[in-house]
Amino acid sequence: MNRRRFLQVSTAAAVPALADTPIPRRRLGKTGMDVAILALGGYHMGTLPEPDAVRLIHRAIDLGINFLDSAWKYHDGRSDELYGKALTQGRRQKIFLMTKAHFRDRAGAQKQLEDSLRRMNTDYLDLWQCHEVTRPDEVDRIFGPDGALEAVVKAHRDGKVRHIGFTGHADPEVHLKLLNGFEGWETLQCPVNLIDPHYLSFIEKVLPAARKNGLGIIGMKSNAIGEITRHNIASIPECLRFAWSQDVDVVVSGMDKPDFLEENVAAAKTFRPMSRQEQRVLLSRTATGPTGSQVERYKKKENA
Repeated sequence: MNRRRFLQVSTAAAVPALADTPIPRRRLGKTGMDVAILALGGYHMGTLPEPDAVRLIHRAIDLGINFLDSAWKYHDGRSDELYGKALTQGRRQKIFLMTKAHFRDRAGAQKQLEDSLRRMNTDYLDLWQCHEVTRPDEVDRIFGPDGALEAVVKAHRDGKVRHIGFTGHADPEVHLKLLNGFEGWETLQCPVNLIDPHYLSFIEKVLPAARKNGLGIIGMKSNAIGEITRHNIASIPECLRFAWSQDVDVVVSGMDKPDFLEENVAAAKTFRPMSRQEQRVLLSRTATGPTGSQVERYKKKENA
């Protein structure tokens, strides 16, 4: 059975009956915003022809997804631009729009914010995050004189962004350094999947600290960029259900085909939390297979 076949078989019959069933929502930490537990990943939008991407975004909104993810660097800004083209006829007001800045200096981050606002055809963002912070020295640059944090704080104060946060996927210690260095963060984004607990675990190290500080938690890489299913470690339904069963508010998922969108929405609408025993059994199984950076290729290498 291929990487999607299980989900197609298990949800196909249920989809029509779920039409009136809402996607569950959770409070995104101290932002105070309620978001669907499934968010549309922006990277995949940039891989599609414009008409297909716009249709997919519209369909996601119609199905109840109200959190849209993007980043300045995705496809040289094309993902941002596609959202700008899709969010017409009142759709902008229905969704929680997020993008991210990759530069670590104030001037660079400020320029990226202005680029994203123009590309997305909006005068404000619901969430702006420092993107893909990987190393401790990047944190020092963000927090240092003329660092990106100055642009983040100013944009928040000026109303160009309503909420602020950061993302990363390489090392949980970097997340903790960001979290402990500034009290104004409202969200963070990190990998949440059934391989993560076995190596440099964000679930074990970052999520409890984030909750203690009241941050909204955005999970990503529930399938480790396709590596979990490629290694036949688990099915997509298991990946999603495990991620939603952690202490997260929303999971960002890349969905570049209408069928993938419909299937993931069906999984969200029928979600039932895994018990602790179910999680222990699943993790004991995944621990016996490939783990670490050979699956989570975005994490810091074992010998680094």
